[in-house]
Amino acid sequence: MKDGSKKFLKNGLGQLTIPLIAVALLVIFNLIRDPSFFSISITHNNVGNAVLSGNLISIINGASELAILAIGMTLVTAATKGQDISVGAAAAIAGSVFVKVLKSGSEISVGMVLLAFLCACLVAMIFGAFNGTLVAVFNIQPMIATLILYTCGRSIAYWINGGATPTVNSPILNAIGSFAPGIPVPTPVIIVIAVTILFKLLFHFTSLEILTQSVGINQSAARLNGINTTFIKLLSFILLGVCVSVAGCIGVSRLGLINHETLLLDVEMDAILAVAIGGNSLGGGKFKISGSIIGAYVIQMLTITLYAMKVSSTDVKAYKAIVIVLLVVIGSPVVKERFRKIFKKGKSGTKGVEAA
Repeated sequence: MKDGSKKFLKNGLGQLTIPLIAVALLVIFNLIRDPSFFSISITHNNVGNAVLSGNLISIINGASELAILAIGMTLVTAATKGQDISVGAAAAIAGSVFVKVLKSGSEISVGMVLLAFLCACLVAMIFGAFNGTLVAVFNIQPMIATLILYTCGRSIAYWINGGATPTVNSPILNAIGSFAPGIPVPTPVIIVIAVTILFKLLFHFTSLEILTQSVGINQSAARLNGINTTFIKLLSFILLGVCVSVAGCIGVSRLGLINHETLLLDVEMDAILAVAIGGNSLGGGKFKISGSIIGAYVIQMLTITLYAMKVSSTDVKAYKAIVIVLLVVIGSPVVKERFRKIFKKGKSGTKGVEAA
């Protein structure tokens, strides 16, 4: 027990403390407000398959695209000490490419869907490399560099399909965007799990995690130790491009069409907030992917909670902003340090009483 206390005093609040506290507070609040909020039932969807339904399913399902984008945003933040504000526009581009390839075939088969995804992924990685080059090679601040694609990205998505919003109805896409036959869990949730596992394996079998953290903590020291800081920054944007393509394709599959104006609109701000709520420093350095994923679910849980309380859609953003500001302030280094000093002072006082 003493060793645990010493470790706590030395390291302060863990990175996952704030997001876990946020989840706990939202869970307690909803249980008090409506005990049935987290109830899960089995219903039948439009095609007659038995599926899980309820607020909890809506939360983990609705946050899928955000959770995937938060993973990539975490890497960019850790490596560059900045954020990519173009992920929503880039997702619209990837979604447009996805639809364009699907419409070029005579029918939508599994092979065609895979080809369309690979094309979308390639295009998103190219745009990610473009952003990464501006940041890593030309040393432009990330938010300024990605402002270019943020501004023109949705126009590019508009041009890809000639200004149209073509539909792509298919049982395969319905399965990707909602439920696969015989599986009661939403497919986007399964995709989030798969993407998370892939990144965990990437970190396990490579040195990417430690290299990214080293570049974010001290770029000069990392360079002196032989780390190619330019490549690490560029790679973080390219990997974010992969996440963008996955999120964009999920968004298209949910709707069955591409709308360049509304697809994942304003998601970039939520992705940045998910990283911050997840306990990761927006100034780069040490990071936890799991924290960002939890942060994404916190944002979605807060949204669903507000809707359940009959808050109008126009007021939801204001309430979300208030709660998120509180969470970010509580998780700030200043507040963490104050809590640590209070805890340390209380510990010293206890020892004094025991000595007396």
